[in-house]
Amino acid sequence: MTDGAFLGLMAGLGLLAIWWSMWEQEESQSRPGPVAGLLDRMRDDLVRVGLGTVTPAAVPALSAGLGLVVAAAVWAPSGAVVPALALGLVASLLPMMVLRAAARRRTTALREVWPEAVDHIASAIRAGMSLPEALVQLSRKGPEQLQPAFVEFSRDYQASGDFSNSLDRLKVRLADPVGDRIVEALRITRDVGGTDLGILLRTLSSFLREDARTRSELEARQSWTINAARLALAAPWIVLALMSTRPQAAQAYDSTAGLVMILIGGAVSLVAYRVMLMIARLPQDERVLR
Repeated sequence: MTDGAFLGLMAGLGLLAIWWSMWEQEESQSRPGPVAGLLDRMRDDLVRVGLGTVTPAAVPALSAGLGLVVAAAVWAPSGAVVPALALGLVASLLPMMVLRAAARRRTTALREVWPEAVDHIASAIRAGMSLPEALVQLSRKGPEQLQPAFVEFSRDYQASGDFSNSLDRLKVRLADPVGDRIVEALRITRDVGGTDLGILLRTLSSFLREDARTRSELEARQSWTINAARLALAAPWIVLALMSTRPQAAQAYDSTAGLVMILIGGAVSLVAYRVMLMIARLPQDERVLR
């Protein structure tokens, strides 16, 4: 009886382990981890700013290198460890912040020109062009910001003749949520067919224009608040950096009390800044059709 109970327990544990491993695999496939999600966002940001050949891991490496350089530059003249580490940590965040800001500006610029691109496609369709030909002509007549991506699309389509795969590569080059929706709408239209393509494009163009207009008005009204909050966040660290140029002032922070003060100030600044962003944040488009 004891042997049978032991064998049954071991068999149950084995089946549980098999079921658990299958569950973990499905979970990881449906919801990537935070590190994988961060690398995906960095990859999209690099593509948006024209650095698609740079690997996402290079950004954290650059951040770490910059932080070490700044920490060494502060520590060398002052000999104060705590301010050097604090300023090095703050400096290590700059590359990711600059990359994110540049990618956000690129997304905003593309949001303004997508309606014009959709109008070009609609005009080409009305002129009798096929859908691939309408996309190819964007490489010559479309908005300047989108022309490089559609030049590559034109080369892909002319080389392979595969419209679907060329659209997939176009989405990778654009790395834009609005572009994803437009590409998928065109793909469905191409696969399903029908005579409503003109209506679809006109409706899409009108929606994109209205969305861009509304966002521009809201961002213009809240930009001064966000910029003031960023200045308030950066001001204490700028003062600390200026004080660290004088060894006597830097040594005042090179103690347990100085460390506690810097940690408390950094935590309060970060929490206040995140709360301000949460209150003023507009809904952002996410890339769900990769």
